[in-house]
Amino acid sequence: MKHVQFVVMLGLSVILGKPALGLSRSSLSEDDSSSTAALQEQLKALEQRVQMLEKLLKSQSGSAYGPAAEAGRPSASSPEAARLEEPGKKPATPERRLEPEQKDAETNKKDSPIAGAGANGFSLTSPDGDFNLKVRAHFQADGRFFAGDAADTSASTFATRVARLLFEGTLARHFDFRFMPDFAGGRLVLQDAYMDVRFLPQIRLRAGKFKTPFGLERLQQEVNLSLVERALPNNLVPNRDLGIQVHGDLFGGVLNYMGGVFNGVPDGASADQDNQDSKDYGGRVFAQPFLKTEIHALRGLGIGMAATSGSHHGTSAAPSLPSYLTTGQSTFFSYRSDGTKEGTAIADGRLSRLSPQAYYHWGPFGLLAEHVISSQGVRKADIRARLDQNASQVALTYVLSGENASYSGVVPKRSLDPRAHTWGAFEVAARYSELNVDKNAFPLFANSSVSARKARAWAGGLNWYFNRNVKFVVNYEQTFFKEGGLVGNRQTEKAVMTRFQLAY
Repeated sequence: MKHVQFVVMLGLSVILGKPALGLSRSSLSEDDSSSTAALQEQLKALEQRVQMLEKLLKSQSGSAYGPAAEAGRPSASSPEAARLEEPGKKPATPERRLEPEQKDAETNKKDSPIAGAGANGFSLTSPDGDFNLKVRAHFQADGRFFAGDAADTSASTFATRVARLLFEGTLARHFDFRFMPDFAGGRLVLQDAYMDVRFLPQIRLRAGKFKTPFGLERLQQEVNLSLVERALPNNLVPNRDLGIQVHGDLFGGVLNYMGGVFNGVPDGASADQDNQDSKDYGGRVFAQPFLKTEIHALRGLGIGMAATSGSHHGTSAAPSLPSYLTTGQSTFFSYRSDGTKEGTAIADGRLSRLSPQAYYHWGPFGLLAEHVISSQGVRKADIRARLDQNASQVALTYVLSGENASYSGVVPKRSLDPRAHTWGAFEVAARYSELNVDKNAFPLFANSSVSARKARAWAGGLNWYFNRNVKFVVNYEQTFFKEGGLVGNRQTEKAVMTRFQLAY
């Protein structure tokens, strides 16, 4: 036992760097010839020190911490010890130490954006809702097939009509934006690029490239059309233009108004730039007078009026005059143009448009009607004239599966699922449309052997809505012409058109 105690004390001496045993390292190396008396005295001193150490260990054996733990225990005067001694306060446990970390995680979660995906696209929204981004897509794969004599001049084909990505969002609650590039046909066209300043629903400010506030069917989204293509009146309707517009809803949506200043585009056209100083002015008012009443049968009635006006001046290189297309996308009217001043008709003067318009929806029944008048100043060489074109359409729809018809499209009650014996929604559509060219356009400004004076079209179709995002459309449309042929009338166009559509 004494030898063990000697080793313990020797270890303490080495660790502490002190001669705890009363021996120095040199004393351990003394010659064996040292006197026996001196060694006995040292051993006696060692025994006394070991006894003192045993007493010290016994006096501390009652501590709950033990010698090793006692060294790490806070002193009685330390703040930590004071906290531990507070009455009623539990000592810190691993769970309690994790509480701040959990609170930090919850705070970070509250500050993290909210991601979502659904039938309306992908979204990313800030926790307070002041910032958000939506990503959507529109895709239309068409087939156009012609029969009869029109097949000799119009090619049957498959085509990508629309391939668009939509980026929409809000910044700081009051600023909305929309960017819509279109990749159809293997080329890139920026269809929409604008921002809205929105402080009140009654008044909003829009700037950028967007649809001119004019045509009823043109303002309807492409994915919500009841037939594959828009009707003949859209040849006279401006499409998209660059400008600034004030718009809003009054009386809870009963009255909608739009008015703005734009670069100005020819009939049926879009533009990304302008080389003229003069600008177009456009405006539209549309009312749903029974929207907030108890007359349910008339809640879906909407009536409106739209107008544009501006001066347009073309050149022989850029005439700034339109061509008119059938729904099968064949040109049936164009102005004379041979690249020379004497042989090219150009825009020269004021272009004014007017359009009364209306729609009506009640249950599964829908109706859309509009009339468009376009008055254009033209010139060829030194001869000037004002030509007045007009066009009309009436379209009827009925949802066979019982869903409600609406201007914003049909939403099936049950999506297509053969295993569940649900088949989506079915809608039939019929339409009559016509376009009349001013008789004074012939023969000076247009050639009646290649351009028709009048076009009339009948169309019928079936829409199958697989779900709210996917639908299939099949149409048959027959278009008759007055003149426009080498001898007599242009050949009747008989077209079968199909469309697979994805709107997400």
